[in-house]
Amino acid sequence: MKTLNLDLGERSYPIHIGQGLLSGDAGLLTRQIRGRSGVIVSNETIAPFYLEPLQRLTAGLKTSTLILPDGESWKTLETADRIFTHLLEQHADRRTTLIALGGGVIGDITGFAAACFQRGIDFIQVPTTLLAMVDSSVGGKTGVNHALGKNMIGAFHQPRCVLIDTDTLQTLADRELSAGLAEVIKYGLIRDRGFLDWLDAHMDALLARDPQALTHAILRSCEHKAEVVAADEFETGQRAMLNLGHTFGHAIEAAMGYGNWLHGEAVATGTVMAAELSGLMGWLAPDEVGFVRHLLARAHLPVTPPTEMTAADFSRYMAVDKKVLDGTLRLILLTGLGQGTVTSEFDPVALQRVLTRTL
Repeated sequence: MKTLNLDLGERSYPIHIGQGLLSGDAGLLTRQIRGRSGVIVSNETIAPFYLEPLQRLTAGLKTSTLILPDGESWKTLETADRIFTHLLEQHADRRTTLIALGGGVIGDITGFAAACFQRGIDFIQVPTTLLAMVDSSVGGKTGVNHALGKNMIGAFHQPRCVLIDTDTLQTLADRELSAGLAEVIKYGLIRDRGFLDWLDAHMDALLARDPQALTHAILRSCEHKAEVVAADEFETGQRAMLNLGHTFGHAIEAAMGYGNWLHGEAVATGTVMAAELSGLMGWLAPDEVGFVRHLLARAHLPVTPPTEMTAADFSRYMAVDKKVLDGTLRLILLTGLGQGTVTSEFDPVALQRVLTRTL
């Protein structure tokens, strides 16, 4: 097992990464639970596999379970209300801990409920998808979607700990594994050329679910995420760089209907669009743009936006992106492979060429 620490002063917490953690030391979880009661929140897909092992880890506590439907389309205020209702029915109090068992949707919505219930209770992340392990479970971003924009309703609320059992990836669907790789590749593109080269060399091993390759990819991704969040917890500056491809990707998710494109699939296409714009700005060479497209395609990810979407569709959803400040859109672009930047100084004509696919 490897343990990282996300340094946020009194809100610091450990990130445990290893094989078999759900059948291992119960203290990894219970040491982080300050009260005597907990609620495990999972979904219909994950619970049959991993609910029972998690219940064994928390056997010394008074726990209840809430099983939600699976899918991005359920990441709504209405579903969050189901968590609030369950907490009230169980007579939960400020020392009750919510435990999120599942992918990014479960983690985000459970964390949001924890941030809101009685103005904030503890929660723990137990991610079971690659995307959640390397991104959404770490950093305290929680929230739900709105029809007009993804993750537009939420709160910053840090977990007490993150428990990553890499064995859970063996039951992950191939499409979900690839979606997670989009976020892994992101870290290499924005801040670690060496990691990017490692991913290029080990892509086949990752797709084959080689345990050592997956553990290294998760560990390196979490190290990057922890460093960025520790420096900019509330995304007032450079944390926004972690959103490479997300402004375009969130527009795809909202326009196409949440769940039709997986988050990682939309981010992959958005990342290629960001690379194309960087190329048009003269910041990336043509072969570097091609490398970005090639690496994401090798991960079995889409690299072109849906044909149904027009430039106007993109513009409408991008206008309500969280990185818009004072009416000005900011984008995460690349000034080189391994070098990301947050900027509003992009050529609007070049952006239009990317959106209209007239490259």
